[in-house]
Amino acid sequence: MLRVRCLRGGSRGAEAAHLIGAMLGRAVTGWAQGAFQSYSSSAAAAQPQRALGENAVTEPEQQECPVCAYNEWDPLEEVIVGRAENARVPPFTVEVKANTYEKHWPFYQKYGGQSFPEDHLKKAVAEIEEMCNILRMEGVTVQRPEPMNWSFEYKTPDFNSTGMYAAMPRDILMVVGNEIIEAPMAWRSRFFEYRAYRPLIKEYFRKGAKWTTAPKPTMSDDLYDQRFSLTSESLFLQRSHTKHVTNYMGIEWMRRHLAPDYKVHIISFKDPNPMHIDATFNIIGPGLVLSNPDRPCRQVEMFEKAGWTVVKPPTPLIPDDHPLWMSSKWLSMNVLMLDPKRVMCDANEHTIHKMFDNLGIKTIKVNIRHANSLGGGFHCWTTDVRRRGSLESYFH
Repeated sequence: MLRVRCLRGGSRGAEAAHLIGAMLGRAVTGWAQGAFQSYSSSAAAAQPQRALGENAVTEPEQQECPVCAYNEWDPLEEVIVGRAENARVPPFTVEVKANTYEKHWPFYQKYGGQSFPEDHLKKAVAEIEEMCNILRMEGVTVQRPEPMNWSFEYKTPDFNSTGMYAAMPRDILMVVGNEIIEAPMAWRSRFFEYRAYRPLIKEYFRKGAKWTTAPKPTMSDDLYDQRFSLTSESLFLQRSHTKHVTNYMGIEWMRRHLAPDYKVHIISFKDPNPMHIDATFNIIGPGLVLSNPDRPCRQVEMFEKAGWTVVKPPTPLIPDDHPLWMSSKWLSMNVLMLDPKRVMCDANEHTIHKMFDNLGIKTIKVNIRHANSLGGGFHCWTTDVRRRGSLESYFH
């Protein structure tokens, strides 16, 4: 059986698929031993009791696992939405340079390691709060990562950096069935980003979800090709010649880890600045995919032969002077499906509203233009926790 999902591998983060390592890594941290106590009363003999610390691990609660998603269009019941609070511009290191447009390099050179412009950030925070409110009104349970201070400098044996943000949970967390896969990040400034999500993941784990942490890259200087190519491949598990997004070892890790229930398909595009596959090729329903006309898929025949409808979204309407420091205008197609007939999309993109109307899909219009500047659209700012549906095959 095949689970159809775009597993993205853009280089600014793990993209929920930057799984770099040769062996399956299952890392569940924070185990704590229970301390047994005894007490007595006049009516009963002393009985041993287990004192549960904050990180104590018990048997899963006898209830339905709160984590379950097999695709990205079944009815959405619970979602994680990222935070813009305290977001900082990543230091202008080689992996950032390789994955951003040259016209924005002066911005990183000037502000790298500092906060994003204050007024812009405040507006982004307000937009995401309103997005959360609208999701709740649509019947979706919303979870958020912990607020963090990303200004501290940290050091590993291979590099030092300051942090960035916890704005794009789909970069770092992916749900496959009842399993949460925590991906490593390919930008040094995002190495410890997982800490903002750990309280949530631990709670899901306690309630029965599986939890896998993929092998982390070292990101030492000698691993980077400073002469990176400007032509790269983008995959379901996105592969890049620049080696700062998902590489073949990461693809093989995922292939082995998900076998035999899931099959990994490789698709490619010509994209000089690979970020998010969901602004290039976004599967939005059973047999329905949005394909960026500026970055056509080389393997589109695979979908057409399977009877899929391939839709080319209209040219984005976002103004040229609006800052998009980490992405292209094609965030207009970076949408979040609430179910097969409802989509959360940019309130300003009137032409894409018409496209969805023609497809029989109701648009839930939200404005997150300032949040877009931090590098993602609705799909990037969220990670599905639970969708009501089952595992099915969409290729025969």
